Amino acid sequence: MTAVEHEEVAAAETESTVSVLLYSDDPATRAQVLTGVGRRASINSPRILWQEVATPAAVVDYVENGSYDLLILDGESAKFGGMGLCRSLKTEIYQCPPVLLLIARAQDAWLASWSEADAVVSMPLDPLELQETVADMLASS
Repeated sequence: MTAVEHEEVAAAETESTVSVLLYSDDPATRAQVLTGVGRRASINSPRILWQEVATPAAVVDYVENGSYDLLILDGESAKFGGMGLCRSLKTEIYQCPPVLLLIARAQDAWLASWSEADAVVSMPLDPLELQETVADMLASS
């Protein structure tokens, strides 16, 4: 390893990070979120360590056994939507992390409030709105 590579590794180890769990049964939706937000939600945000999951059971397992700063759930997942999953997590997990819910239409925000989501972003995803929402949520957590 060269000296420059050693410096990059050392910088990455000391850099502050946050953990974000991303749930969607649709790989295209996950890719959209990852591309839209990127490694950081903003220039002032810490680096994001992403955990992608495609099943509700995996979400519950990761949240119960891990430590996440933010959960991003796809409210439109076909098998088990993120709205019901969000509601379950918020009522069953002590100190559940904040949840950003991806919804099909802005008019579905009332359903997101039932699910106890902390914030919503409607589809089609606007990368700027998504980045700003994630940055705000990470800053306030």
